[in-house]
Amino acid sequence: MIINIDENSGFCWGVVRTVEIAEKTLSENHDGNVYILGEIIHNPKEVERLERMGLKTINHEHLADLKGENVKVLIRAHGEPPSTYQKAKELGIELIDATCPLVTALQNRVKRFYDEGYQIVILGKPHHPEIIGLRGVCNDECVVIQSEEEALEKVDFTRKTIFLSQTTMSKEKFHLIRQLLESKVKEIHSFENYKEQLVVKDTLCRAVIGREDNLRKFAQENDVVIFVAGRNSSNGKNLFGICCQANPNSYFIEEIAELKPEWFRGVQKVGITGATSTPRWYMEEVKKAIEQFASN
Repeated sequence: MIINIDENSGFCWGVVRTVEIAEKTLSENHDGNVYILGEIIHNPKEVERLERMGLKTINHEHLADLKGENVKVLIRAHGEPPSTYQKAKELGIELIDATCPLVTALQNRVKRFYDEGYQIVILGKPHHPEIIGLRGVCNDECVVIQSEEEALEKVDFTRKTIFLSQTTMSKEKFHLIRQLLESKVKEIHSFENYKEQLVVKDTLCRAVIGREDNLRKFAQENDVVIFVAGRNSSNGKNLFGICCQANPNSYFIEEIAELKPEWFRGVQKVGITGATSTPRWYMEEVKKAIEQFASN
């Protein structure tokens, strides 16, 4: 049996940056007072590794409990709304901002168009941490949609509008909704003027969508594909869907214990891949476990 790890898999540069900031902060502070608001990334194995190094994960409700302590609190790659920064300032807590620069740029863009009076329409998951941050920069005065049906139901097509996306959403979904919004705006406004009414900004992460074609090819080249990711990873769900389209013999796992021997019987080539939040070191562990199946 040949077992290959996808050379294009592993952390995207934004996640690498966030993890490196966390590791550096931990190495410089040995008093056990380094915290992060929410899981640093949507991968439990990497969370566990950093927690063993001393990183403590807390939620927003516990932020006030840190008042008066000599603490450092990291902002994860997904970003935070302005209210979090204001609360930390009031409590005298030092924040270390590890927000992905792409997310920061997206927040700034939403804020600018909101201040200019645009209706903000965002493709994304309403309770995803990245979307919570975006909702915060426009006083929650935005329309968050996940489907064409929701677009038709929620969007005011008479208003000047900007359409953007959570960075980890599906490229196909983004362009389908874009076409729908354009067609509806053209119906209401003249064809010549519709671009004055609708601004579209493709804010999808290129590190994510750039993997889609490579992932299809990788999935087709292997008899079985093991997709490794955290179950809460939005990016993981999207990429696994692409994997399944290219190869029906694709299996999603979060834990090595989820591997099943029958997946590999009579199989010649196995591919291992994952989300942009899946650490390379854990895919190597998955490979070792599959090799044990092959040797038995």
